Amino acid sequence: MKYYSWVLATFLTSALLQAQSNGYWQQQVDYKMNVVMDAAKYRYHGHQELVYTNHSPDTLKRVFYHLYNNAFQPGSEMDARLQAIADPDRRMVKKVKVDGKEVKQSRIAQLKPDEIGYIKITNFKQDGVDAVAKEVGTILEVTLAQPLLPNSSTVLSLDFDGQVPVQIRRSGRNNVEGVEFSMAQWYPKMAEFDFEGWHADPYIAREFHGVWGNFDVQITIDKDYVLGGSGVLVNKNEIGKGYQDAGVTVNYPKKTKTLTWHFNAQNVHDFTWAADKNYLHDIQQVPGGATLHFLYKNNPKIIDNWKKAELETVKLMQFYNQTIGQYPYDQYSVIQGGDGGMEYAMCTLILGEGTYDGLIGVIAHEMAHSWFQHVLASNESKHSWMDEGFTSFLEDLGMNEIAEKKAANPHAGSYDSYYFMVNSGKEQPQSTHSDRYDYNQVYSINAYSKGDIFLSQLGYLIGRENLMKTLKRYYTDFKFKHPTPNDIKRTAERVSGANLDWYLTDWTQTTNTIDYGIKTIESATDNVPRTGVTLERIGRMPMPLDILVEYTDGSRESFYIPLRMMSFVKENPDQSVKRTVLPDWAWAYPTYFFEIPKAKAEIKKIILDPSGLMADVKRDNNQFPKPEPEKK
Repeated sequence: MKYYSWVLATFLTSALLQAQSNGYWQQQVDYKMNVVMDAAKYRYHGHQELVYTNHSPDTLKRVFYHLYNNAFQPGSEMDARLQAIADPDRRMVKKVKVDGKEVKQSRIAQLKPDEIGYIKITNFKQDGVDAVAKEVGTILEVTLAQPLLPNSSTVLSLDFDGQVPVQIRRSGRNNVEGVEFSMAQWYPKMAEFDFEGWHADPYIAREFHGVWGNFDVQITIDKDYVLGGSGVLVNKNEIGKGYQDAGVTVNYPKKTKTLTWHFNAQNVHDFTWAADKNYLHDIQQVPGGATLHFLYKNNPKIIDNWKKAELETVKLMQFYNQTIGQYPYDQYSVIQGGDGGMEYAMCTLILGEGTYDGLIGVIAHEMAHSWFQHVLASNESKHSWMDEGFTSFLEDLGMNEIAEKKAANPHAGSYDSYYFMVNSGKEQPQSTHSDRYDYNQVYSINAYSKGDIFLSQLGYLIGRENLMKTLKRYYTDFKFKHPTPNDIKRTAERVSGANLDWYLTDWTQTTNTIDYGIKTIESATDNVPRTGVTLERIGRMPMPLDILVEYTDGSRESFYIPLRMMSFVKENPDQSVKRTVLPDWAWAYPTYFFEIPKAKAEIKKIILDPSGLMADVKRDNNQFPKPEPEKK
């Protein structure tokens, strides 16, 4: 383990030096935390010491921390947002009757003083000298005692007192399935500073962004608890309970009332843990890869589902390794806790009850985040589609891989959700900050479904083989970094040779839609067996076009119209069908004419985009003759 960590750290340092020589830089933070839990009162006291290294060209006079638990207080920004948004998260509200009418009320607003969450900071020092630290909601603003120069480090230390809130969203105590502690966003966390400046976003509900670093964390808690989380347990032989069935030699201290769990996580940007007195603990090994840990309640109703899911999780990680690149850490933990599912460094907290399909589906999604967010650490708040969307893409592929019946398009559900959003008239650009959406539903569809389509449709543009090469190169070039939208676009351009700036702009920064149609079909007038076809571009967003023609004799052929601004011709996606590459179509021309070398009577069907991978919002004009309307 020490050798592996050294290799990983050496690789990261080398990658950073190489990246900085090309103008790229990123900050580094190394945490040491000692925490003592008062489990009976749901409170904890901790001391944090971190080394913050400024790789930026700026002299820093201030730094910022996240105090996420402060969101779970009446009157917080998260509480206000719940009360103001049209469709609040149903997990965070409850229905009550007011004047005989049923209304939704914020659960945060109802919290009592011993139920709220908080993180209180004292004794803040920089290199042993007092510094001014000011709490502003979920942000700690620190004026440094001495400015931090470029390419230099400083030691920042503080004491913190926290209270674990009643479980409402992600972190908290005593959730609906009885898990006692879901300790996510529980400690003072350094905010990210990058080429755009500080990312000290208040915690309102959405996603996260963090600084790469190493965590050395010691948690002292009543000995009856079993813990799991980020990192590797350093002192497993001293712990015993929960690890006995995993074949660990135990030196169990019978007389002590508490145990100290010592975790170490290298090159991550978050640290999360969960604890319960009734956890079962299983281990599975991924061949040639990580060790998988499963912690779940000793509930007879769920054990069979979890046992079955363990073997499928091994298959999923193998598939993800092959598809994107090798998972770089020694272990990954799937832990019952939280609400729904949420990804964290080297682990996930998920609900453990419900159907088997629901359980494995959530595991598939959250574990896929290990690649798209916890190794490729995009800014989730600004570019949620790179995180949730790319994760959904990988999840779709993985679930299809382990399914008994394979789907022709495993992303079909995302296309349906996207079309629903477009037809609702409520769509906002994907470049919208995650906290600024008018509707939670629109955020979700934009982040998950439209983000998924970004990749599946990219495969339509540059070809499936180039898409998969792009994902592997993107992972190789940007792991342990903070990639931006331009990075995935440029990687696809480097792999394929296509010009794709128009695609990134139209799909992610606007609400422009794709809509092409067959306008007219006309027979030749000179008795030569050919048919003229006029296509029209109705939507603003341009695309190249695949066209399939089926003839009455059962034969088929295809035509491909390149997009001029793309400067690219993709490989024939179906080598079993003869393809003709036509002259390109420039966006400014609203129509396009071409000829099929057959009489109109010989044509059974003409289909634009037979793969369905182009997200055309009105597909009823993509076929000749027009398909019969579906009977309801």
